[in-house]
Amino acid sequence: MPIVRGCSFPNDLFYDVERHVWYAPAEGGLVRAGMTQVGVALAREVIVFTPKRPGTEFEKGRAFAAVESAKWIGSIRCAFDGVVKAVNEEAKRNTALINDDCYGGGWMLLVKPVRDEWRAGLVTGEAIAAAYEAWMESEAWPGCTKA
Repeated sequence: MPIVRGCSFPNDLFYDVERHVWYAPAEGGLVRAGMTQVGVALAREVIVFTPKRPGTEFEKGRAFAAVESAKWIGSIRCAFDGVVKAVNEEAKRNTALINDDCYGGGWMLLVKPVRDEWRAGLVTGEAIAAAYEAWMESEAWPGCTKA
């Protein structure tokens, strides 16, 4: 698992570095999505998670969830067109899951991509280390440390 400036990135996920969202193929052609450890660190602490309802269609670059933290309120935007199929209700009730286990129990949504090529433009495997190091360098961001 690549670790960049204290931030971990499981090898088996697909990452949208610009939006700090990860994706994992799931059964039935669905894709599980959540915030990366960088996204969580930037927020400092997610206190409210408001996903779109199941059945809601969304376009690439549009929000499929919103989060509120002590620092900001923002949209979680998807890297591809799709439909929300399920929401992690436990993470909605207990946002500590997102803060403490963003790649596990803190997943946010299950979505159905409109097209098979949903992975286009996403970074995976060992390539994620270089991609996030470049992002961190460009933003002069120190990494995933608690302030």
